[in-house]
Amino acid sequence: MFRRRQEAPPALEALIVGLGNPGGQYAATRHNVGWRVVDLLAERAEITLRRSRFKGRLGMGMLGGKRLALLQPTTYMNNSGEAVAPAAHYYRIPPERVLVICDDVHLELGRLRLRRGGSAGGHKGLESIIRALGTSDFPRLRLGVGNPEAEVDRVGFVLGRFRPEEMVPITEAIRRAAEAAEVWLTEGLEAAANRFNAPLPQDKPQQQQPRRQPVEDKGVKGAGAQPAQQEGDGREPAER
Repeated sequence: MFRRRQEAPPALEALIVGLGNPGGQYAATRHNVGWRVVDLLAERAEITLRRSRFKGRLGMGMLGGKRLALLQPTTYMNNSGEAVAPAAHYYRIPPERVLVICDDVHLELGRLRLRRGGSAGGHKGLESIIRALGTSDFPRLRLGVGNPEAEVDRVGFVLGRFRPEEMVPITEAIRRAAEAAEVWLTEGLEAAANRFNAPLPQDKPQQQQPRRQPVEDKGVKGAGAQPAQQEGDGREPAER
């Protein structure tokens, strides 16, 4: 008996990951902006995201002349590393070529911050990826979703939806984040950071941050195709 020769994985130059929670009820929440950036990148590159063996929706294709994979973990935020590490290992992508896109409550609404590595900063999704990869030396693109006031529960805040007056700045930020990811892919981290880490223009005042937002608030869809509703694995959604 001859064993069927296992095919080698395709050669990829990068893995771009957008963090979020699975299910339609989370699609437009603050915690899912990373998913929405990947949705927009997939739309621009005409890449189809499908369920994969890596506990997430994955697609491969060309972007900016580079062959890459896009990944949306469906593990819930706190277990994102269970999707990211196996995908990176299978495609032999080193940590420095794994770009993770996520929300950040420490940044003002709409601001971007691209870093080469560092701590998780309290973000449970990043903490999971650091544990799974065994290193914090992977680039991450944080997207500011606003900072809740002191009396507002942070978990409820990130699992809540954007207010109508926040939709214009967050939609623009998602668009800019997709551009930043493409510049990182094609020109490198330093070029992307120099272009997109700048403070937001002062002539565009930021909206006041909302007071307590219940999770069930209705929101308006932003840029990029929204992920289709999916079944999770029964675990609780993200915490901060």
